[in-house]
Amino acid sequence: MAEGISSLIMQFGGLGGAEWIFIIIAIVVVFFGVKKIPEIARSFGKASAEYEKAKIEAKRELQQYKNQENNRVGREKLEEIADSLGINYTNKNDDELRAAIDVELNKSTKK
Repeated sequence: MAEGISSLIMQFGGLGGAEWIFIIIAIVVVFFGVKKIPEIARSFGKASAEYEKAKIEAKRELQQYKNQENNRVGREKLEEIADSLGINYTNKNDDELRAAIDVELNKSTKK
């Protein structure tokens, strides 16, 4: 029995890529029938499209997370600079804070 299995494995080992494709197609036809193949192909297409959508969405969310992290670090750095210059940074957005820092730095250089 073991000799028969090992000789069968040896025979399949010599098959190329095209032969394996034909074997797989034959197995699919035997299990599902000819009428089910287009339905299976559509289901596979839909599944692969959903996978691509999910992959794109995951990349987008990751990029948004990275941008939020960068903005948070940028805000913390702006607050540190403002604090060292004696600027009140509460109730100011990033652009207003940058402008206030620029004004304070220009005052310091003119003196």
